[in-house]
Amino acid sequence: MLTDPIADLLTRIRNGCRAHKERLDVPWSRTKEAIASVMVSEGYLKESVVVGEGVDKVLRIAPRYDSARKPVITDLQRVSRPSLRVYVGAEEAPRVRRGMGISILSTNKGVMPDREARKQNVGGEVLCAVW
Repeated sequence: MLTDPIADLLTRIRNGCRAHKERLDVPWSRTKEAIASVMVSEGYLKESVVVGEGVDKVLRIAPRYDSARKPVITDLQRVSRPSLRVYVGAEEAPRVRRGMGISILSTNKGVMPDREARKQNVGGEVLCAVW
């Protein structure tokens, strides 16, 4: 059993990018799927697909690389942890690297990047930062 499954997801993505993997398999959860879909829509991942059924569901992630075969993701950082949750209002959603990265927030309207949360005027828990 994992204490922090989101940190495990981020670590697997970080390690897979550094090892230049074409795909990564991560145990599935709704939150992980939502985080991966935000990263796909923001251009950090090529694709994320749910494979399998029932207990054997796996989230298959394909990292994105540039033309020089360098990973698009420079780093990932877990912000809110199980022992220390970080909540922000709509206006306090953190900007990562002056807009060059994204913060992923879990709001009452779903998981979304910081720009979308500011646009919809909703706050929530800051899950992670990607740049």
